[in-house]
Amino acid sequence: MNAPTPIHPGARTARAASAERSRSIAPDTRGLNYWTIDPSLRSLLPLYMDGPLLAHLEPHMAELGALAGGRLGELADTCERHEPVLHRRDRYGRDEEWLEFHPAYREMEAIAFGRFGMHAMTNRPGVLDWPGKMPPIAKYVFHYLFSQAEFGLLCPVNLTDSSSHLVDLFGTDALRERFLPDMWTQDMSRLTRVAQFMTEKAGGSDIGRSDLTAVPEGDHWRLWGEKWFCSNVDAEAAVLLARPEGGPEGSKGLGLFLMPKTLPDGTRNAYRIVRLKEKMGSKSMASGEIMFEGAVAYHLGELDQGLKQMLVMVNSSRISHLTRAAGMMRRCWNEAMAVANGRDAFGKRVIEHPLMRRQLMKMLIPTEQALSALLYAAAVSGDQSPRAQKVLRILTPVVKYRACRDNVPVATAALEARGGNGYIEDWPNSRLVRDAHLGLLWEGTSSINSLDAIQRAVGKSRAHEALAEDLAERIEAAGLPGQFRTRLAGAVDRAIRFADEVASDPAHERFCREASGGLYHATTAALMAAEGQALGEAGGDARRLLMARFVIEHRMKEQGPPSLSARRWEEEAIDLLLSDAPVSLDDAQRLSQA
Repeated sequence: MNAPTPIHPGARTARAASAERSRSIAPDTRGLNYWTIDPSLRSLLPLYMDGPLLAHLEPHMAELGALAGGRLGELADTCERHEPVLHRRDRYGRDEEWLEFHPAYREMEAIAFGRFGMHAMTNRPGVLDWPGKMPPIAKYVFHYLFSQAEFGLLCPVNLTDSSSHLVDLFGTDALRERFLPDMWTQDMSRLTRVAQFMTEKAGGSDIGRSDLTAVPEGDHWRLWGEKWFCSNVDAEAAVLLARPEGGPEGSKGLGLFLMPKTLPDGTRNAYRIVRLKEKMGSKSMASGEIMFEGAVAYHLGELDQGLKQMLVMVNSSRISHLTRAAGMMRRCWNEAMAVANGRDAFGKRVIEHPLMRRQLMKMLIPTEQALSALLYAAAVSGDQSPRAQKVLRILTPVVKYRACRDNVPVATAALEARGGNGYIEDWPNSRLVRDAHLGLLWEGTSSINSLDAIQRAVGKSRAHEALAEDLAERIEAAGLPGQFRTRLAGAVDRAIRFADEVASDPAHERFCREASGGLYHATTAALMAAEGQALGEAGGDARRLLMARFVIEHRMKEQGPPSLSARRWEEEAIDLLLSDAPVSLDDAQRLSQA
């Protein structure tokens, strides 16, 4: 028998040194409660949500925050490694394809649909024991927390929510009675998940070119053709646009239809999942191509109003994307701060290096802008007054455009903050970067949203006038220090005038993205200033007043070419904003005008 090889003393020293070095690798946020570590959300909610509802929901938000930093995050990581698998036949050789999901995905569904009822909060009473339907802001806060752990599943959650709303609005009594109870249930054994199948090869953003054909047959229709990009592809029902046979070309020839996966006799409907898409991100959720071979579908609403009816849900879907962008940026910010506070470089903590502090500020400001935009848009969407609906008309394409774009550089900056480890799949950053890009595409690309905002919401609906009026009232009522109030009001006025000028002539199309960005920055600067002033007057943290100045000078580029003398105020402001201590109202007001 061979004697064991002795361990050389140098090996013991090397192992000890390796263990010591491993402790110098910066941590991530795993194990933290994403509700507890988000003072911005917790301080702002009382300004936007009714007190009794907030008090009722706080324990549930804290529970979801703990799950997002714990079990939900673990499940999301597992799903990233185990994507859905398409099986084309069942074990009897029947062409009834089915999708196999990892059990982690089903557990995530149980959290979103079953435990918290995020798809049903605004549709029926009783979710989380609240006696009535909740306002939109409630569900968006839950989406915001959930998205910090998992992006992909929020697509099926939002699609089930918004599609059921279309069935409720435009379906017959028989369709509502048949489908809505299971679309709104939290019982996972009964739940009808819903998808929306829109994109076709020829169309893309140009939905009016859709070719899917609907042929009438008795009390239903038969669908023939294909859809090119279908998310939540195995849902129990789908809402889609199709052109009734013989109907006119263009968007006015499209009808809105509801297609079940299974027919009343239990047989599978006549459509096939041709293949699953291999996506850059959002890997947990199955997207695929669909071939319709006479699938049974039911018409919703007026036959020639399909696209117009579909657009009823565009506001909620765009706010949903804003919410995911805001939540993901918060996760990225928290990850960057974990690195900056948890790692030494060149003899001091990373956060103590001035250049890193500036880079952190470039992440913090868009993250906080998105949160203010989210809470404002969510609150406005629950207000049915004519002015609020005008504000919502322009706000949703503007915030969807800019916040989703901001998500990409913020995610990239968080990856860079972690360094080489950020590029390694052991850490969360590469997934955050991949998922951030999808927000640029769903519910319209950046160009589509900016064109909608400027050429239609401004040029045709004149919705910017309602936004300007609302922001002016908020600035005036906030009680801001006079010099800064004048400066802020001027920044808002310039953004409104520029958007109006760009909208006045189709030849100015090339400026639509710039004009939309200006409206976003002006809106969020006004919101953050008013929020900071209100919180400071109540004895809380007035830091958002300082953030508003950063938006004006750095994102709206009010100051022109940089001048070091003009930026002396920033050093003290950055020290205050990167500290956990509240910023006093006196300091915020002083530095906002320095």
